[in-house]
Amino acid sequence: MSDFIVEIALVVAVAVYLVLAQGQSVGENLTFTMVGASLMVVATYWTLHTARKGLEVIALRLQLSK
Repeated sequence: MSDFIVEIALVVAVAVYLVLAQGQSVGENLTFTMVGASLMVVATYWTLHTARKGLEVIALRLQLSK
């Protein structure tokens, strides 16, 4: 359940960042751009990590049912 909460928090953070970034062009404010890129990297990593854990659970259940 905590993975789901972290995932939602990351999606909300990326959405807030994108709303704040609407009036800026990429690279205009290097710090702002780096924060956004870092946030997207963390969100992507977390999503893939969580998906991997879920797929491992499914694979284990399939293996045990044979």
